[in-house]
Amino acid sequence: MAMRVENNPLEAAYAALLTQGLDGAGEALRILVNEAGKIERAQHLNAHPFERCAERRGYANGFKPKTVMTRLGEQTFDIPQVRDSSFYPSALEKGSRTEQALNIALAEMYVQGVSTRKVITVLQSLLGPEVSISSTQVSRAAATLDAGLQAWRERPLNETPYVFLDARYERVRAAGQIIDCAVLVAVGVTHEGRRRVLGVSVELSEAEVHWRSFLDSLVRRGLCGVKLIVSDHHAGLKAARRAVFPSVPWQRCQFHLQQNAQAYVTRLDQRLPVASRIRAIFNAPDRDEAQRLLNQAIEAWRKDAPKLAEWAEENLPMGFTVFDYPSSHRIRLRTTNGLERINRELKRRTRVASIFPNPPSCLRLVSALLAECDDEWMTGKIYLNMKP
Repeated sequence: MAMRVENNPLEAAYAALLTQGLDGAGEALRILVNEAGKIERAQHLNAHPFERCAERRGYANGFKPKTVMTRLGEQTFDIPQVRDSSFYPSALEKGSRTEQALNIALAEMYVQGVSTRKVITVLQSLLGPEVSISSTQVSRAAATLDAGLQAWRERPLNETPYVFLDARYERVRAAGQIIDCAVLVAVGVTHEGRRRVLGVSVELSEAEVHWRSFLDSLVRRGLCGVKLIVSDHHAGLKAARRAVFPSVPWQRCQFHLQQNAQAYVTRLDQRLPVASRIRAIFNAPDRDEAQRLLNQAIEAWRKDAPKLAEWAEENLPMGFTVFDYPSSHRIRLRTTNGLERINRELKRRTRVASIFPNPPSCLRLVSALLAECDDEWMTGKIYLNMKP
C-alpha cells in the first residue's frame, strides 16, 4: 500500500528554517522525525489512521514523548505507539547511534578526569547553551563501559614470575554513609619481561578475607609461575599471601621500610643519617654485605635509639629477599614504587570525583585507568630482561 506524505509537516519544517535559519534546524528535525514515525506506523499496521480495512494488522495507541540528545541538541519526539507494543520508529533507532556516540564521549571525558562542570561547558559549546548534563547522566554514560571493563578484569592470566601488590583508599558512599574503600591492585612482570596490570578490586578494607578473595581470583584466572611477591607489610595481606602462595618468597618494600624507620627516630637531626644508613644497607652488593652493615647499624643504635635497633633487627632483613635474584632485576624488584606511580596517577584522576556515589562507580573509573595503563605497557619497551 503506497503511503502519502502530508504537506503540512513539511511546510512547518520549512517555516522553522525560513524564520529561524539554522537555529530552527532542531525544530525542523523534530517535525520531520515525528511525521516519519506516523508514516512508518501506518505501514506497520497496513492502514491509515481511522481507516477500516480487512488488511489492518493492529491499532494505533497514541504517542509517547522521548527526549533524545542529538547533534542539534536535546529534542523531544512523539513516539507512535501501537497496542501490542510491536512497533518502534526506525528513524529514532538510527538516531540512537548519535546518542550512543555522545554517551561514549561522556564516558571518555569521565575516565580522563574531566569534571562534570567542564563536560557541560564542552557540550554547550558543541550543541548549544540549552544543553544540560547532570552528574547522574555522566555516571550513566560511563556505565556503558562496564561490560568491556568486566571482560578486561576477568581476562585469562598466565605465567608471571614477579607480582607486586598494593592498595589505596577512595572515599565512597555505601549504605547511606561515606567510607574509605580499599582499591586492591596487582601488577606483574610476565615471563616475557613485560609489565601487566593483573587485576583490581574495590573492597571495604584490606582485611585478610578481601585480600584472599582477590588473590584467589587471580589464581582462578590462570596466574602461575610466581617466583616473588613484593608488597608492604600489611597484616591482612600477609595472611592472605601465606594462604594463597605459601611457598612463594616475599620481598618487603624497601621504600616503605625506610619510611617506617622514621617512626622510631626521636631526634630530628638523626632522621637523615638513619635514612642514609638504611639506604646503604639496601644498596649493598650482596646479602652478606647487607647483613654486615645492618649489624653495625644495630650496634650503633642500641645506645641512642634502642627501639630503632630492636625494630631494625626484626624488620630490615625482610627487605633482603631481593638479593637472591639476578642483580639486573633487583633495582626493579626491591620496592613497589612502580605501583606508587600508578597510585599517583589514579589520585590525579579520582580527586575530580572526590566522593564516589557507590563502589561500582569507583571500580569502573579505576579499571578504565588501569586498562589504559596496561595497554601502554603492552606496546612499550620490555621492562625486565628475563634472560640476563
